[in-house]
Amino acid sequence: MKHLNSPSPVRGRKSCGGATLIELMTAVGIGSISLAAISTVLWYLFRSFVAMGNYADLDKASRTALDKMTRDIRQASYLVSSATNQLVFSMGGTNNLTFAWDPSTRQLTRARTGEPTTTLLKECDYLLFNTYQRNMSNQVFSAFSNASPVTCKLVDVSWMCSRQILAQKVNTESVQTAKIVIRNEHPH
Repeated sequence: MKHLNSPSPVRGRKSCGGATLIELMTAVGIGSISLAAISTVLWYLFRSFVAMGNYADLDKASRTALDKMTRDIRQASYLVSSATNQLVFSMGGTNNLTFAWDPSTRQLTRARTGEPTTTLLKECDYLLFNTYQRNMSNQVFSAFSNASPVTCKLVDVSWMCSRQILAQKVNTESVQTAKIVIRNEHPH
């Protein structure tokens, strides 16, 4: 008869229940692949978020610049001179207003007599001014290419701005284009 408190004889070692090396390596491999996939998804989500913020910021800057230019050009008396990257308007008397784009600095500036020069657009890769005379012809509204500042009644402006995201690729907004009418009459 066996005693209840006596130790039982050991017949062999039992397994400790731990993981084998193969199981551990498999788990580490699956975990690494999962973390890499999650990291990649988070990186692309972050880039998309930054790109959308960048697009919104570029669009806001473009709309603000266009609003200021439209207000000023509509109040101008007449166009004094024009080039593809510069417009000079008379605001009455000796008061002039100049919009100028410098491709080397990528900036569009606004300068008015007696006021400090302000920057309307930064990171502007392309800008083009065109001027037109506007005539009514057979009750049809048409814009005709302008040869002289004296007959200018319509200004067409187009630009494109861009910037880098996360020091990698360039994020470019679409070209902004507007036609602005000079409302005042030139004193012939």
